[in-house]
Amino acid sequence: MRALVSVSDKTGLVPFVQGLQELGWTIIATGGTQKLLEQSGVKTVGISEVTGFPEILDGRVKTLHPKVHGGILARRDLPSHMQVLEEQGIGTIDLVCVNLYPFRQTIAKEGVSMEDAIENIDIGGPSMVRSAAKNWRDVTIVCDPADYGRVLDELRTNGKTSDEMRLQLSAKAYTHTAEYDMCIASWMREKAGLNEKLFLEYDLKQPLRYGENPHQAAKFYAALRPEPYSLAFARQIQGKELSYNNIQDANAALNVLRDFDEPFCVALKHMNPCGAAVASSVEEAWKAAYEADKVSIYGGIVGVNRELTAEVALGMKPIFLEIVIAPSFTPEALEILSAKKNLRVLEVPMAPVEKAPMQYVGVNGGLLAQSLDTAVEKVRAEMCVTKVQPTAAQLVDLDFGWRIVKHIKSNAIAVVRDGHTIGVGAGQTNRVGSAEIALKQAREAGFTEGLILASDGFLPFDDTVALAAQYGVSAIVQPGGSIRDADAIAKADELGITMLFTGVRHFKH
Repeated sequence: MRALVSVSDKTGLVPFVQGLQELGWTIIATGGTQKLLEQSGVKTVGISEVTGFPEILDGRVKTLHPKVHGGILARRDLPSHMQVLEEQGIGTIDLVCVNLYPFRQTIAKEGVSMEDAIENIDIGGPSMVRSAAKNWRDVTIVCDPADYGRVLDELRTNGKTSDEMRLQLSAKAYTHTAEYDMCIASWMREKAGLNEKLFLEYDLKQPLRYGENPHQAAKFYAALRPEPYSLAFARQIQGKELSYNNIQDANAALNVLRDFDEPFCVALKHMNPCGAAVASSVEEAWKAAYEADKVSIYGGIVGVNRELTAEVALGMKPIFLEIVIAPSFTPEALEILSAKKNLRVLEVPMAPVEKAPMQYVGVNGGLLAQSLDTAVEKVRAEMCVTKVQPTAAQLVDLDFGWRIVKHIKSNAIAVVRDGHTIGVGAGQTNRVGSAEIALKQAREAGFTEGLILASDGFLPFDDTVALAAQYGVSAIVQPGGSIRDADAIAKADELGITMLFTGVRHFKH
């Protein structure tokens, strides 16, 4: 029995090959693999001894030879195939242990050149892997070091690998080459400026009990590289397994958190903020966010962008929450939260991100792709379009309200005061309906004057302005852009309300 070994990732290789040799296998090896094995005391046959032809072109051509691929691809159950091998002096190769040049690792290096990337595109490796995978009934293909142990176990127990194992390894091999080719294609297409194809690669993180509802199947996949503000790379410190809806809600909370640099807390329910606040400390931010809506927070998610302290944890302890998110937790806070066994406590990296990540949404028979809305426009006095100018204090709240409203489902209205939300109107089919919900919530909480209203889209009529005045709104921020902007401005001037146009829309469907 002969094994051909040629690997880039040499993890666990020597013990594996030593095990094969102890079982009587002849080891054929290439280049650096042969050097490592020989230094480790494993006797090998060089690939050039098999082919009768030297490695050429700086190693670009070494295994592309009939004596390699004939030995791998020949069907042992076909006499005609075996006769050809005998006539051509080709020996069978019964196990192929190959993994590929580190292309992904190469292009991840800063400043990598096209030449370096190209030289790390494997040619002979994928050919051997695919040949062995195609002929899985006769050949064992091993491309993952994690499989070395179980392959050796079967060989030691049965003298050969089972049909079931070879089929599994074949499937893994095709996955290995498919991922490799997809990585190369994506990189080359980006360099060539092509975008009519989209390649996505994610690994299964966990199967979920069900999706949005119990009758829907669901799985959670993670990107290959860690990202900040990503639930896929969070550390779950305690609590029950995350559900589909937990993941959606927590992701929405993380997208709010990424927009704030100052100490900030957001409480979120069904992917909409129900309470949010900025303050001089995370403790004060938590208190204000909780006070904003003590009812909706029940069964919700709370996220902070600072280390979560014992004081915050004590405030959370009496409240039923599904998830608590923070970049870190003090030991005392974790001790307090540990009393709530089912509470999911997630530690999530929150480093700044220069480039907005891509967002993918499935639709029937298709996929929508867009960059995540990470734009944050600082609300400034020069954005004012009314006669009444904003005060410095109003500008602070206008800026806060504008950053919050972008994370509320459209049509979205946020009513804020003193750095925290006091009313949220989400997802209504008309904007004045959302405004009425948010304004009534603010009034019921005892806020009747000096309110700030933010709208994610333009106000199509002056009715929202008129309604806002009735509830004590003194300043409004909106994108502008309606054909009736003049009506809204005139109504604001009539009612003594300052209004600012940002020029940017933040719809969230």
